[in-house]
This record gives sequence, structure tokens and C-alpha cells, in this order.
Amino acid sequence: MSPQQKLPISEARALAHDVAAAVGESILGKSAQIRLAVACLLARGHLLIEDVPGVGKTTLAHALADACGLAWRRVQFTSDLLPADLVGVSVWESANAQFAFRPGPVFSEVLLADEVNRASPKTQSALLEAMEERRVSVDGTTHPLPDPFFVIATQNPAHHAGTFDLPESQLDRFLMRLSLGYPPADAELALLSGRDRRNRSTITRVTDHDRLTALQASCADVFVGEPIARYVLRLLSATRSHPAIALGLSPRAGLALLAAARAYALTEGRDFVAPEDVQAVWHAVAAHRLHTADGRHLPDAMVADFLKSTPVA
Repeated sequence: MSPQQKLPISEARALAHDVAAAVGESILGKSAQIRLAVACLLARGHLLIEDVPGVGKTTLAHALADACGLAWRRVQFTSDLLPADLVGVSVWESANAQFAFRPGPVFSEVLLADEVNRASPKTQSALLEAMEERRVSVDGTTHPLPDPFFVIATQNPAHHAGTFDLPESQLDRFLMRLSLGYPPADAELALLSGRDRRNRSTITRVTDHDRLTALQASCADVFVGEPIARYVLRLLSATRSHPAIALGLSPRAGLALLAAARAYALTEGRDFVAPEDVQAVWHAVAAHRLHTADGRHLPDAMVADFLKSTPVA
């Protein structure tokens, strides 16, 4: 299949559900988070997973990449990681009497940035151009990144030792932020009594590069009517006038919300965005972009209140 082709809505929905089901074989009891992660990939966004160690953040990233047949690289972010360790470096080749660029791990279809907030702000900033422009510049030369290019970053809560807060500019590059949390009791019992679900050889590959690219292209055809656009505008305006919020959601955040809603609608088998699609992705798209005046994330209950207080029509 040519990467320029698009999938029919029914086929796109079935493929998205197959990807979610394949990932669900490794991450038990988290179907809602998995659906959002799949929607983030389809919308060509980047995903930030924040939670305590050991709840399956890295396993989710591995499973999603393997189910989609994408090449991935993993980077463990540490305090001594340098930007060149991530994007690459120019090396002098005496045989050719010139510098040659040696690409870093960012040149992959899926980059797993593990514990991204343990690296210094300088190294974190090396991802900004890659995530926004899908290219990197080294020694005055620009190098394009693969297509698709999907960053899945995991981070520990900010109060954990050895962490650095991600700057607002980088948080804004992530289309969604998710938290997995502990699994339900029945899912955790199945995890403890069954096979080791971290074994990547058990993950079913359900699509390939071309079909995934076609699936992503199909999201652009999902229709957004004026009533939905006005609903999103009311949500943005509500955050900008809230007294507890330092800065409300930007126009770029509004575009991100619509992109995520389009992808979510596609997974529901619709060729148009409904209010429930916006509501389904609202928290994942908006929460990490909203801060109080003292720099803290807005409480989840306050983020949810915007949906309750903002009329659909």
C-alpha cells in the first residue's frame, strides 16, 4: 500500500482496534489508556506517560511499537546524558578528510525516552526541534527524521529524587499525557499468576509501516463541524479566564485537541468529530498544559470541571 493512500473508515476502525487489542495483551486492565495512546499515534502526536516506577510505562511503549511494526530505539535519560548522545555527532574521517554525521538514537520511527525528566534541561531541549519540526540540526546541517516519528517519553513524578521539571515549551510538544496507575485487582491477579507479559516475543504485529501511515492519513479526513470548533473555543476560553490558572490553553493546544479528537473519532468508526470525542481526549491533551500560578499542575478535578461547566451548544 502506498503511504499516500487512506483507509476506509470501517477498515481504519478495525485496524485501530486490532492495535489496541495487541497492546492490551501486555498491559492488563488499562483499555482506556491504551485507546488514548493509539489515538495519539494516529494523530501524529507524541506521548508522555507519567507514573511511579513499575506500573508498565515502558512495556506499553514497547508493545505499541511492536504491534505497529515500527523500528524503535530506547534511551535511558540520566543526569550525564548529552544532547549529542541523543541526536548524533559529526566525526572526522581522516580517510575522506571530512566530517561525517553519525546519527543518534533519535533517528528511529519510535523513540522511547525512558525517565525523560532525569536528564538535564539542556539535554531535554535537544528534543524540541525533533518533536516539532521532525528534523534535527547538527553543525549547521539539517537532517530529516523518519516518517512516522513518534516519541514516547516516560517520567517519574516530580517529587522523586533526581528529577528535573520539564519546561512548558517541551510539555506543549506532547500531544497527550497519560497516567497508568495500579491495575485493577483482577487484572493484577492475572498478571501475577500468568506468563511474563514483558516478553516482547508474545506481542502480535497487526500492521506495518505503510498501513499505519495510511491510517494516520485517514485522520485528516475526519470532519470537524463549526459547532464542534465553537465548543473547543469555549473550552479554551474557559481556561484563559480561570483565576487559578497562570496561562490558559493556547491556539496550538486547541489544534492539538481537535487532532486528538479526530483520531479518537476514527477509532470509534466515525468520519466526523462528536462532542464525546473531544471529551474523551480532553484530560489527556489539556491537563499537562495547565498550571497554577505557583507552577503546579492543575488538580485533575479542576480539569474535569471545565467539561461540566462548558456547554456543548
